[in-house]
Amino acid sequence: MSASQFDDSDPSLLAESRPGDNSEPLSVTDLSRSLKRVVEDRFGFVRLRGELSGVKRAASGHLYCSIKDEKSVIDGVMWKSAAPRLAFRPEDGVEVIASGKITTYAGRSKYQIVIERMELAGEGALLALLEKTKARLEAEGLFTPERKKPLPFLPRTIGVVTSPTGAVIRDILHRLSDRFPSHVIVWPVVVQGETAKGQVSAAVRGFNALEHAGAVPRPDLLIVARGGGSIEDLWAFNEEEVVRAIAESEIPVISAVGHETDTTLADFAADHRAPTPTAAAERAVPVRAELASAIADLGARQMRCASRPVTLGRERLEACSQRLPRPEALLQASAQALDEATERHRRALVDRVGIGRAALDQAAARLTPATLEWRVNQAKERLANARLTPASLTARLERATERLGARVTQLRSLDPDAPLKRGYAMVFEGADALVRSAAEARAAGALSLKFADGRVAATAGDAPPAAPPAPRPKSKRKSPPPPPGQGDLF
Repeated sequence: MSASQFDDSDPSLLAESRPGDNSEPLSVTDLSRSLKRVVEDRFGFVRLRGELSGVKRAASGHLYCSIKDEKSVIDGVMWKSAAPRLAFRPEDGVEVIASGKITTYAGRSKYQIVIERMELAGEGALLALLEKTKARLEAEGLFTPERKKPLPFLPRTIGVVTSPTGAVIRDILHRLSDRFPSHVIVWPVVVQGETAKGQVSAAVRGFNALEHAGAVPRPDLLIVARGGGSIEDLWAFNEEEVVRAIAESEIPVISAVGHETDTTLADFAADHRAPTPTAAAERAVPVRAELASAIADLGARQMRCASRPVTLGRERLEACSQRLPRPEALLQASAQALDEATERHRRALVDRVGIGRAALDQAAARLTPATLEWRVNQAKERLANARLTPASLTARLERATERLGARVTQLRSLDPDAPLKRGYAMVFEGADALVRSAAEARAAGALSLKFADGRVAATAGDAPPAAPPAPRPKSKRKSPPPPPGQGDLF
């Protein structure tokens, strides 16, 4: 095709086929497919080295990112079938080597690399990723001292997470048997490779899931151990999954990964870091012989402390007993005072008998028959003067009769039926309800009037005033005879 075929000196509105033109126009899709085949054939397998940027994991499981250097950038994608094979967690700023093929994305007219494998670009990139992960987990508070749990002084059961065939478990068991034989449960795991992080984290969580009273006893202490190696060999203990499992453990954890100079993120998350697996066993249990010696020493001190007061008391007792006087010397003064009191008492009894005998003689001299007859005559006279006369008794009876009559008169004046004999009447409603006013009588209706000689039924009602009745002649009543008087008793 010559340049004259593209001469636009004769523009036209419609596209027309020109003489000798054998190239049909391509669609965008056809061009994209052609480019895709050319690119994939030419770059079917490439290895790119660059820095990760814009790392994003989609909900579908695919991993999207960009790989860049100082001047250029290329998009990358890792499908979910290849993403689980990653040995590390991709993060922005990490230098990697990505292996895969170059392809095009027709939807945006871009080319990208489909990553099949991704590795860190040297030990420096590995350390950079380690520092990024450490900073991120430290910001979450996984390494703070406040989260560290104290280790038990003497654990009954110790759980060990390590390889069952390595020298590490033999060193731990040998050291424990030398210091303090304990019950050890080993959870076998792979301590290196892609599957190591999942097995180690599952072992730590599995020990925490055991019940205290189950068939397999729950450990009181965990030891996560591994021998020394390069940073790639120890990388499983830098994985976030392992670090979080150790930090979330309710059982105290001792980390013994590598040698003394090796440091992993598991050491920061554990409650205690041991430089070697052997040192972890030494930190886990005390020395039994030292404990026995300490107990024996405490027992001896206890015996000395218990016997010391007895010894001091015996010494003080002997010192005090030497200063005390003899018992005979203490009783001499009291014995002498007793003898003197006994002699005074004897003399007092003799003197008292003599005084009593003299007083008896004087009284016997005064008791003569004439004196006794005089006293009898005086007593007879007093008895004759003390006899009761009828006059005194009569006066007492008269006063009692007057008081009794006054009480009878007062009782008769208080009798409620006494006014009925003088012509009065009592008004009742029913049988015993006394009516005290005209309003009560009008409200009652049926009434009962009580006279001195009986009751009369009546009905309440207002009536015109009647003429006053003629006065009746007063009947002469005889006064009741006075009560018979008290007769004379003599």
